[in-house]
Amino acid sequence: MAQEAGRPEQGSTLKAPAFAYAKPASLAQAFELLARPDAKVLAGGQSLIPSLNMRLSAPELLVDITGIPGLSGISVQGSTVKVGALTTHAQLEKSETIQRHVPLLAQAVPHVAHAAIRNRGTLGGSLALADPAAEYPAVAVALEALVCIEGKKGKRTVNAKDFFKGLFETDLKPGELLTAVEFPAAKAGDKSVFVELARRHGDYAIVGLARHNERFVYFGVGSMPFRLQGISIQDSIEKAKQILSQTLEPTADLYNSSQTKRHLAGVLLERAWNA
Repeated sequence: MAQEAGRPEQGSTLKAPAFAYAKPASLAQAFELLARPDAKVLAGGQSLIPSLNMRLSAPELLVDITGIPGLSGISVQGSTVKVGALTTHAQLEKSETIQRHVPLLAQAVPHVAHAAIRNRGTLGGSLALADPAAEYPAVAVALEALVCIEGKKGKRTVNAKDFFKGLFETDLKPGELLTAVEFPAAKAGDKSVFVELARRHGDYAIVGLARHNERFVYFGVGSMPFRLQGISIQDSIEKAKQILSQTLEPTADLYNSSQTKRHLAGVLLERAWNA
């Protein structure tokens, strides 16, 4: 039978390549498995599974870390709110602790995809993927959160502004896991505002902006979160927009030109400025 024009043969798409699967019961076991060539971490799977089905990723081994204890949960530790990497979007959305102490993150969560994905997707998975159109990386940079990383050689923390290195690229080394994120608890007088523009709710943002006090961080405009430098809340909005137009060079996508994105970035700047 001839193949229908414009449509692939049956079974040739939306089917992941063959891979081995392992579910470690501890971090030590996970580190051993991740030391193997072409091993990849499986957490919520909301980004990884579609990439497997579309043959954009072809690991030989999937290491499912969802059974490892201690990688989820939300706790207040002094002036810090620690969130485990396996904490789901839905858990963040329902958390009174997040709403009270990390309001910028609380504002961002409802914009993440749809309810079904928020039930499975995780904070750590989103940050480790480093999708430039995702909400959490910009939030983490705006809050100057600390990313907690563990590997066979021990533990380390990295400021979010140094964690993201480029398009889908982070500071994670081979064999390392993102285990938690530490957010500074909100103080009296802090101002946090999250805004984004999308074609439909749940779609990736055309342009988004996470603001915490004087830190304005855009997403969806380039290969990684973009912090607008050189502005102060003592300035006028006109001066801030001028600095934005001089420093932001957004990457065009299939639907929006760089000029359109720059204009929308200015619209969001004004909304966040006046909120």
